[in-house]
Amino acid sequence: MAVKVLVPSTLQKFTKEATVQCSEVTSIEQLVSTLESDFPGIKSRLCDEKGQLRRFVNFYVNEEDIRFLQGKETALKDGDEVSIVPAVAGG
Repeated sequence: MAVKVLVPSTLQKFTKEATVQCSEVTSIEQLVSTLESDFPGIKSRLCDEKGQLRRFVNFYVNEEDIRFLQGKETALKDGDEVSIVPAVAGG
């Protein structure tokens, strides 16, 4: 099994798919690195220059916001579903 990643339409220009599978990842940080390996350029949309997750990109593991878990150190296991959700602003 693997971790299922739901990719927003704004990042599908990298993945060409709405859903991708990542094997052998144990944390959000490792997931981001694996996504960059598989889809070059995507990491710059997810992380800032210091490698920190961007504030306007939200990650959910099984519908739980990682900001209320362990952030980028949040553990992942086979069968987990990670949603990447860009923040929406407007008025």
